[in-house]
Amino acid sequence: MSYKKFETEAIRTQLERTEFLEHSSPLYLTSSFVFEDAEDMRASFSEEKQRNIYSRFTNPNTSEFVEKICKMEGAESGYAFATGMAAVFSTFAALLDSGDHIVSARSVFGSTHALFTKFLPKWQISTSYFNVNEPDTIESLITPKTKILFAETPTNPAVDIIDLDLLGSIAKKHNLILVIDNCFATPYLQQPIKHGAHLVIHSATKLIDGQGRVLGGVTVGQADLVREIYLFSRNTGPAMSPFNAWVLSKSLETLSVRVDKHCENALKVAEFLETHPKVSWVKYPFLKSHPQYEVAKKQMKLGGNIVAFEVKGGIEAGRQFLNSIKMCSLSANLGDTRTIVTHPASTTHSKLSEEDRLEVSITDGLVRVSVGLEHVDDVIADLKQALEN
Repeated sequence: MSYKKFETEAIRTQLERTEFLEHSSPLYLTSSFVFEDAEDMRASFSEEKQRNIYSRFTNPNTSEFVEKICKMEGAESGYAFATGMAAVFSTFAALLDSGDHIVSARSVFGSTHALFTKFLPKWQISTSYFNVNEPDTIESLITPKTKILFAETPTNPAVDIIDLDLLGSIAKKHNLILVIDNCFATPYLQQPIKHGAHLVIHSATKLIDGQGRVLGGVTVGQADLVREIYLFSRNTGPAMSPFNAWVLSKSLETLSVRVDKHCENALKVAEFLETHPKVSWVKYPFLKSHPQYEVAKKQMKLGGNIVAFEVKGGIEAGRQFLNSIKMCSLSANLGDTRTIVTHPASTTHSKLSEEDRLEVSITDGLVRVSVGLEHVDDVIADLKQALEN
């Protein structure tokens, strides 16, 4: 049965009940599945019959999780992975051939950047980057070898916004596959397929889980493209575990209420930071001061849980800010119930030159806050005392 509302789909999309009539979907912790007879086995392996064979291929728990994400994103099909980066790598590896070319936003997750610059070139797959603040340069980067147009929006860690309608129109004009990493927004806040994306990727480790418990990734979208990704992954083995799929499927049942609260808290944190004398600037998609505020309002339901701001005083001030934090967590993760603070210039992006950091809007004093579900007054109080120290 299909439901009209997002929240209902997230809760009521589940496996068929067994003879035990369980209310919550059971765990299927099995590596393989048995066959009734030789004909059943033959038909299953020839794919005349759609059924579970081996949990590296499909499993009831991963199928339930994927079905939920597909309904939320408006996708035809999908495949679940052990991690978000397994989803990113497998998507590109399945669809690209030697000599192909990618056009990507420069502001991408660090491991995605490493994939584009260190690993895909081994197979003669090249990437050209566009600045997220200069989208009019995208078409000049497209060559006859270009196959994929890729972007994250909002971006990590500077929370820039890229116009999905513009990307969709460019991809259609040049017959490119548009792939969007929708991790920061989740399908609750943004559905890139509505804007022309062919594939959508999530690190389910972040807001989809929302509680820092398990790793996971998923790619959903156009069925023929997902078919190629499935065949690649079936043979290379980056599949999500049934247990993690079960956890993540349950997590989706509370995604809307969690993300609503995350966004409410994040907006209040951003508004507080804008008034603080030791903060140079604040970027949050639903602040009117955000350079792409109108685009964000057009394509997102709410502004998400990530706030970026600059502490006056550069790298040392950023380090001192982290050292002064008392309640919030210092972690490389995001999208958790717990508020997390990072200073990219001295940690995650410290190996980049200052010039390279500035290309992706990472200034020396940039701090990224993944705003959690604590009472917002306590979050603001911790940030305030850290700034004053």
